[in-house]
Amino acid sequence: MSDTEDRPQFAEIPGNPAPENLVGGFIETSDRRRIRYAIAKVRGASRGTVLLLQGRNEAIERYFETIGDLNDRGFSVVTFDWRGQGGSERWPRRPSLGHVKHIGQYLIDLECVLQDVVLPDCTGPYTILAHSMGGLIALHAASRHANTIERLVLFAPLIGFASRLPSLGTLSRIATAARWLGLSTRPVRRAIPGRLPNPADNPLTSDARRYARNRHLAETAPQLFNGSPTVAWLAAVTRAMRRLEDSSEIAALSVPTLIVTAGADQVVSSAAADRLAYRMRCGSSLTIPLARHEMLQEADRFREQALEAFDAYVGSPALAAA
Repeated sequence: MSDTEDRPQFAEIPGNPAPENLVGGFIETSDRRRIRYAIAKVRGASRGTVLLLQGRNEAIERYFETIGDLNDRGFSVVTFDWRGQGGSERWPRRPSLGHVKHIGQYLIDLECVLQDVVLPDCTGPYTILAHSMGGLIALHAASRHANTIERLVLFAPLIGFASRLPSLGTLSRIATAARWLGLSTRPVRRAIPGRLPNPADNPLTSDARRYARNRHLAETAPQLFNGSPTVAWLAAVTRAMRRLEDSSEIAALSVPTLIVTAGADQVVSSAAADRLAYRMRCGSSLTIPLARHEMLQEADRFREQALEAFDAYVGSPALAAA
């Protein structure tokens, strides 16, 4: 249930103001974790509600611009911080690390936001728009929410890591072995990108202004961001990715899905995402050439293509009163 008396304070910096219609709150999940969420309802006629799922080490504040753009296109928006990051409850032992025991914990976060925030208070139809790790979680949640969610649009989903890392099978075996050796809570140092890199070595976006904005946000509100994920996190996400190689898992996916890959992605594997879309009965994919990993933080020439792809795929259902 929502905690209406405990409203979050959003971090605002020059060039990244919160949308005027943004309101927030906290919910408690079924396993008693405190999750920060935000709602921005469209004024006037509505095309439905977008549930925006973040990637690893992100926060609501990084999506202020995108929330405004979706509102301008006629969509209400709900987003939230996954447990262990942003303004949601952190792992108490080492709050600077991103830590989960299994992917099911993220699925609980999503389920509770849907049941406690989206369905009671927001107009359908409902679409999930997800980035990176959010895309991986959305795919695993899709079958259980097929009667609620009408479309998935996944930007650079975490289906596989970039080729500069060891293979998915190797990473999974290493992480699983490390867990058995009692190293679950140790940080992963170099295998997964953590904080924003230096501008000269930036795989995230080619847009200097948005990159500087996000860097300033991380410096101004460091409490919203993480360092390295843990070995347990790596074991959880690699296991979840490997499940999406299984034909029976793919066959269970029934929500129409558009996968949008970045042509210059150095963080996740675009090839793995394209293969998954090809194997899905309800999937399709497109690539935005030369775009880097964070397409919603990219230069306008790439970002507009991503938003137009979303808009075209979701379509224009009959307008309903907001």
